[in-house]
Amino acid sequence: MKSSKLPFPAAVIFDWDSTLVDNWKAIHLSINATLAKMGHQKWTEDETRRRAKSSARDAFPGLFGEKAEQALKFFYEAFERFQLDALNVLNGAEDLIKTLSKNGIYLAIVSNKNGDHLRKEVAELGWSLYFQAVVGASDAIEDKPSIEPVKMALKSAGLGSKSIIWFVGDSVLDLQCATVSGCVPILIEGGSIGDECLKDWPPHSIFSSCKELEKAFLDI
Repeated sequence: MKSSKLPFPAAVIFDWDSTLVDNWKAIHLSINATLAKMGHQKWTEDETRRRAKSSARDAFPGLFGEKAEQALKFFYEAFERFQLDALNVLNGAEDLIKTLSKNGIYLAIVSNKNGDHLRKEVAELGWSLYFQAVVGASDAIEDKPSIEPVKMALKSAGLGSKSIIWFVGDSVLDLQCATVSGCVPILIEGGSIGDECLKDWPPHSIFSSCKELEKAFLDI
C-alpha cells in the first residue's frame, strides 16, 4: 500500500470492473467474437484488459469505423450470453461497501460498462441496496473520463461544494475522471497503469485491494 492520510468521505464513487468485480472473461470472449465477426485479429486476454477501458460507444468507431454500430450490436448480444457466468467478486469488495454503507456514506458506481448490463450485475450480486446511483456507459451524455457521469451519480446526494468524495478505480481513466471532477483519486492496483500515466494523473493513495482500503478507512 502507498497512501497519504485519507480524508473521511461524504460519498464514494466506485469503478466496477477490476475494482469491485472481475468479469474480464465475459468481456474478452465478447470482444473476440466481435473482432472475428468484423474480420479483425483476436486479442489476447492481456490486450483486452489493457485496451478495453473506454466505453464501447467511444472505442468502437476507432476500431470498426463505419461498421461501429453493427459491431456494437453484435458485442452486446455476445456479452449477454457470457455475462453472469463469469462474474466474480474481488478480494474485500463486499466487506468494503458494507462498511462504508454502515457508516452512512453515499455510494455510487461510475463505469464504462453499458448501464443496463452494469445494473444487471449489481442486482445479481444483491448489491443494489448499497448503491444510491449506478451509472454506466450511455447513461450520461458522455462517458468516463468526462465529468458528466459523475454529476449524474451525485445528483441525488445532496452534497455541498466542499464535500469530500472519493473516486476508487483501477485505470488511468478513473484517475482522470476523479481529478477533473474534483474527487479524491484512489487507485486499486490492477497492473494496467504505467508510471507515465501515474505522473500525469497522480492518485492520492494506492492500495493493493479493497480489503486494504477498508482497513485504511477504519483507521481514519
